Amino acid sequence: MAVNPDSRTGQAATGLTIATVCARGGSKGLPGKNILDFAGQPLIARTITQALACPAIDGVYVSTDDAAIAEAARQAGAQVPYTRPAELATDEAGKLPVIEHLVRHLEAQGLLIARVVDLQPTSPLRDANDIAAALALHERAPLVVSVSEAQDNPYFNLVERQSDGLVTLSKGGGSARRQDTPPVYALNGAIYVWQRAALAQAAVHGLWSVPIAPYLMPRWKSVDIDNREDFELALWMHQRHAGDAHG
Repeated sequence: MAVNPDSRTGQAATGLTIATVCARGGSKGLPGKNILDFAGQPLIARTITQALACPAIDGVYVSTDDAAIAEAARQAGAQVPYTRPAELATDEAGKLPVIEHLVRHLEAQGLLIARVVDLQPTSPLRDANDIAAALALHERAPLVVSVSEAQDNPYFNLVERQSDGLVTLSKGGGSARRQDTPPVYALNGAIYVWQRAALAQAAVHGLWSVPIAPYLMPRWKSVDIDNREDFELALWMHQRHAGDAHG
């Protein structure tokens, strides 16, 4: 592989910190979204650029089944070590096995990996500072995830359907004012900072099998692009906050 363990952070003894970007070619909500032009560059290139701007990251690796995505990723400075196997590129394939597959491949090539920063390419509004800040929390828990304050609250206005077809509040007795309810957060998918052993465990036992610490991001940075409306909203947010974000 092209990464020199001593080239950026000098972590030859303790292991590297790498970024992974997982991007399938098949998108039903917005075909070709990972290579659509977003503010002058392919959408996936924006995430790669952010990762490369973070000094703590030693290399950026992309897992994809799509040749056009692979080419855009290489042009942006990432490494694409292989074409993702078909069985890991279906709608049903989970993301954790995809990341674990990529990391194991890199380890088989001789890389010593301590941390994995997974960045989804459909979250273009996070920046390099967010990645660095999430990484700075890595000693708090085996996994750090980016979150935003949720618009809805299970103690106040989130309801569940009961067996009789009626609804009731998801949590609590319904007597609390909104300002008295505990804050709740939504995973925004933008950043996952994994300790290597935690990733291996979660790939088998699931995300919630490891302790998790949050990294709080503003709601405007938390747009996750799934369809055309999301894409246009993210682009509008980018333009509106162009002076606020760096990286």
